[in-house]
Amino acid sequence: MNNMIDIDVVLDEDYIEPKVTIQTREKTRQVEHIIQAIDYASDRDFPVVMAYADDKAILVSQRDVVRVFTHNKRVMLQTEEEVYLMKKSVSALEQILNPERFVRISQSEIINLYKVKCFDLTTRGSVGVEFEDGNKSWVSRNRLHAIRELLRKYRR
Repeated sequence: MNNMIDIDVVLDEDYIEPKVTIQTREKTRQVEHIIQAIDYASDRDFPVVMAYADDKAILVSQRDVVRVFTHNKRVMLQTEEEVYLMKKSVSALEQILNPERFVRISQSEIINLYKVKCFDLTTRGSVGVEFEDGNKSWVSRNRLHAIRELLRKYRR
């Protein structure tokens, strides 16, 4: 039996994030180990964040975070399913969250770029943010330049 793994890497500009497909006759221990290795490598780039709900501490993957924001002087973390209370400040979370994925749009909000449906540039001088789940937010004036530069970067 051959234990060698045939690996093909296909570069395609249509993919923003890597996509892994495993083709095999059956799910073996070797396949399970490959999946675990990929999960481990991926999670190292996106460590979990501790959030709280109903006196429970919940570990939330950064991939699941839609945005971090303040509401009634409390820091909240929103996923597609739930909104959690945070014990860290927005600034502290900005240091933890992956900068390739997250961007601060105001003093009180950080968004996950991979959860944004679109940026609304039609409003005079301001930028609206619409998320995939339908929620909306706004970029503050002092963050407009940085967001516009970020959008120019993706336009190239």
